[in-house]
Amino acid sequence: MKQYDLIVIGGGPGGYVAAIRGAQCGMKTALVERDKLGGTCLNRGCIPTKTLLHAAEAYAGCAHFETLGLSARNVSYDIEKVHAHKAEVSETLRNGVAGLLKSNGVELLSGVAALTAPDTVTIGDTRYTAKHILIATGSVPARPPIPGLDLPGVVTSDDILEGPAQDYRFLVIIGGGVIGVEMASVYAGFGCKVTVIEALDRLLPPMDREFGQSLQMLLKKRGVDVFCSARVEKIEQTPSGPCCYFTHKDTRKTAEAQGVLVAIGRRPNTEGLFPPGTEPDMERGFIQVNERYESSIPGVYAVGDVIGGIQLAHKAEAEGMAAVAYMCGKAPETDPRLVPSTETDKLLGVQMMCGRATDLVSEFTGAILNGATHKQLLRGMRPHPSFCEGISEALEAVDGMSIHSAPAKRALPQLQSTL
Repeated sequence: MKQYDLIVIGGGPGGYVAAIRGAQCGMKTALVERDKLGGTCLNRGCIPTKTLLHAAEAYAGCAHFETLGLSARNVSYDIEKVHAHKAEVSETLRNGVAGLLKSNGVELLSGVAALTAPDTVTIGDTRYTAKHILIATGSVPARPPIPGLDLPGVVTSDDILEGPAQDYRFLVIIGGGVIGVEMASVYAGFGCKVTVIEALDRLLPPMDREFGQSLQMLLKKRGVDVFCSARVEKIEQTPSGPCCYFTHKDTRKTAEAQGVLVAIGRRPNTEGLFPPGTEPDMERGFIQVNERYESSIPGVYAVGDVIGGIQLAHKAEAEGMAAVAYMCGKAPETDPRLVPSTETDKLLGVQMMCGRATDLVSEFTGAILNGATHKQLLRGMRPHPSFCEGISEALEAVDGMSIHSAPAKRALPQLQSTL
């Protein structure tokens, strides 16, 4: 039996960051991973999705070359090469994670882990003990009770991102959340006819209504059929592929396709982790933790998708580092659960739908952390021409003072913020 100070179960962003931080704090640390390092983010989530989106946008952009005075002939794509590039990007980043773990002295254990005692992790026939155990096993695609989900051609987001490359010409996507919308954008960019079916009344339901409405219009302009407030009844096999039967506004409809992507969200990945009688307190499958990320089992912590909340890589990373800090008797450097308790003139949050949104949103992180108001943010001058000018316009619009509302300025980034 081998002993450690910290055993981390799960090699995604929350897990590997916590393992590295634990080792840096002087703990003898091991990381257990059953599949590939990097978890959902590197292998079945944001990294491969963004890689595919970049390729699809570049290909679709060729259609607008003439307006720029450019020309390109016989532009085509090879879906297998596109996916090969995606796999190469993920592999490069996984190798980087492996290098970081090794250089920080974290021992990597491969296999399926089970928590057989409060201080014991079993992998196969081998037992390992640790003073602290951190669970960061992430999530897996949810599968609703829809007849026909086991038919050929019906896939999850994991399947479509890690499985064999499919050059769909007709694709039905069940679910209008982040995953469904991103994959609709990818395949529409490659010229696929996409149909999105969402049960709620708009796309991206957790976000502001205006976002879902604007995105629906954008997707329709790209040829995507969007049906909100729709209920899928069943999927049946036809000679040409799966056919989805659904009801939209009391009207029964069908959508035939070469494939059906089920993207209705993800559930916590805890299957096989706890033998009967060893489970911590859980709610709807999510591990319940206190403010220190400790479960009802003393010494057993959990972070990331497996505890619920927003499923974001950087949230899991912040939680992982915070949990390790608490293990070491320290206050975390970053509080991943900052929630304002009043409504004031302080900036509470930001939502963006514009070019370079992933770069622009970081400007608000420090502002929210320091309790800045929108007027304080307006004091800073932003250069022209730049995408960050959109931030100034959004802040000015709070007081109805924006001077950039004329049609000639509509080419600037459209940014919507929640203040």
